[in-house]
Amino acid sequence: MQNTHDEPAQDRRHFLACMAAGAGTLWLMKGGVLQARPLSDGKAATGDASFSFVQISDSHIGFHKAPNMDVSGTLRQSLAAIRSQAIRPAFVMHTGDLTHLSKPEQFDTLAGLMQEGQAGKVFYVPGEHDVIGDNGAEFFRRFGERQQAGGWYSFDHGGVHFVGLINVLNLKAGGLGYLGADQLAWLKNDLAGLSAETPLVVFAHMPLWSVYPSWGWGTDDSAQLMTYLRRFGSVTVLNGHIHQIQQKVEGTVTFYTARSTAYPQPAPGVGPGPGPLQTVTADALHRYLGVRDVRHVRGSSVLAVTEDVLA
Repeated sequence: MQNTHDEPAQDRRHFLACMAAGAGTLWLMKGGVLQARPLSDGKAATGDASFSFVQISDSHIGFHKAPNMDVSGTLRQSLAAIRSQAIRPAFVMHTGDLTHLSKPEQFDTLAGLMQEGQAGKVFYVPGEHDVIGDNGAEFFRRFGERQQAGGWYSFDHGGVHFVGLINVLNLKAGGLGYLGADQLAWLKNDLAGLSAETPLVVFAHMPLWSVYPSWGWGTDDSAQLMTYLRRFGSVTVLNGHIHQIQQKVEGTVTFYTARSTAYPQPAPGVGPGPGPLQTVTADALHRYLGVRDVRHVRGSSVLAVTEDVLA
């Protein structure tokens, strides 16, 4: 994985040690540079945050194979972890692949679980598994914000501008994501009136940077997207799709991919291709699953990002 920020070797070792232990990790973003701290590090506490939100991804409701025969159960555990927060997050963000095969009954189950889990306000974007057979019609009918004809949208919360993008329709060669001219034109207009000091959070399902293009882990026209984001002083990009943590810093833009609540996938380029990592044993599965919590202090461009595995 390329990282355009020349991170000190000691910080890299600290981060890898935290993640190898399976512990939650607190991410502090300052001027586009990430610092990793264990959650037990009191010096890195963010109790003064004006609000927080949680990202979950890739619940794949309807999947019933190794290594996880009960994806509904692991999603329930994720939702329980959200409810247990001392300060309730402002909202939940689901970055796609709600279902495994885009079937109505799978959408029914997902909606029921979110209601049962008292998730509160949830913002959704579809994954490629949510648009099978109908180009996303059922997903958008049930979960789409529908603020634009294509399903993309934006909103503001606590001084932060959020943008939900759709990059799982009209996939390109090799399965790469695609935004398209209409969505990019809308985005340019949406951002035009914002001050460069406005913190941005952009979220979509497939990575908006090239993680591993030969596996379809990227977005074909993401370079055009970057021309609209670079002028901002703090941009956080959140994605799912690859079921694991990967991170990249490019100037003031920081990219994160998220764990799945369902099952892990192999590291980029390890093995013949993407898919459920079936070598994970049942007792080790939860070390690969997790949720992400993001906190923001009003008036600051710093976003603190934590990544927790399920207990």
